[in-house]
Amino acid sequence: MTQSKDARRVVISGTGLYTPQQTISNAELVKSFNAYVDNFNAENRAAIEAGTLEALSHSSEEFIVKASGIESRYVIDKTGILDPARLCPRIPERADEEPSIQCEIAVAAAREALVQARKTVDEVDAVIVACSNLQRAYPAMAIEVQNALGIKGFGFDMNVACSSATFGLQCARDALLSGSARCVLVLNPEICSGHLAWQDRDCHFIFGDVCTALVVERAETCKNPDAWEIIGTRLQTQFSNNIRNNFGFLNRCDESGIGARDKLFCQNGRKVFKEVVPMVAELIASHLSDESIEVSGLRRMWLHQANLGMNQLISKKVLGRDAEPAEAPVILNEYANTSSAGSIIAFHKHRQDLQSGEVGVICSFGAGYSAGSVIVKRL
Repeated sequence: MTQSKDARRVVISGTGLYTPQQTISNAELVKSFNAYVDNFNAENRAAIEAGTLEALSHSSEEFIVKASGIESRYVIDKTGILDPARLCPRIPERADEEPSIQCEIAVAAAREALVQARKTVDEVDAVIVACSNLQRAYPAMAIEVQNALGIKGFGFDMNVACSSATFGLQCARDALLSGSARCVLVLNPEICSGHLAWQDRDCHFIFGDVCTALVVERAETCKNPDAWEIIGTRLQTQFSNNIRNNFGFLNRCDESGIGARDKLFCQNGRKVFKEVVPMVAELIASHLSDESIEVSGLRRMWLHQANLGMNQLISKKVLGRDAEPAEAPVILNEYANTSSAGSIIAFHKHRQDLQSGEVGVICSFGAGYSAGSVIVKRL
């Protein structure tokens, strides 16, 4: 028995987005951070004057916008973050019998994606939770989400940092083509505020919280006319220490490292910029070429939303010219860096104007280094 043409085609048939209710503007963040700096410098005046400790410097709204293009961010809890004596969100632990916070936001995004895809939970048989930081080691968040939604089948977690969503998309596509699943739900619950060093001037402004969702299925089962065929996927990894977080279950085995700076998000931003931009531009260009797609036919780039300057340079290298705002839409000014969810937010919010047959690329990049390119075409 031969497969129909549609049985060999995989589509994204729905997307969902959970956005927290609380926001933090750059002005609010700078006020809180600078109060922390003043308190730190006052408390350590003697050591600073003796030259044994370096004084901390203020941040500013101008510095943040120039360095990143970020103007605000959504967070699960702003009160703890803006408390100069704390600078960390307050997210109370829940009983094991209650839905976890990461499950809760994943379910919210998933429900929107399922409605858009016109699918019931009975038609989904796999759940992939792909994100930078999982709330716990086990049981898998995906299995908890699967249970909360009432989905049969299987679920698993995966982490490729900021590229988790595109890596998850390839896993979903592979499962569909192999026949191990009929419809896959890919979720990216990113509570980035929990692993950010809010006391660090170089990165305290970078991240926000959010969750995105994608319904991926074969074209033959798709009911949504606004569906996007996955033309091809390409993944790339290259080891680097320039973005790193050493928090993990082995930390307690060496007490000297508990609470150390490397147990939260760390990066060497200049090296990341210099090394990742050409890597990603080449990945997109070579992927388009291998799929016989001319650059002139690329209508949109939904890029990872980490840094405005990076996105502008990547799009310029791919197109051979500066991109028009609509060609590489930006959402990080409102959402900040939401890790793996960023490119999916851009896709969720900025695809409706493309016409049938037009092509775009969903692209992520981040720690690893890791990068993923997913070429899609509107049906």
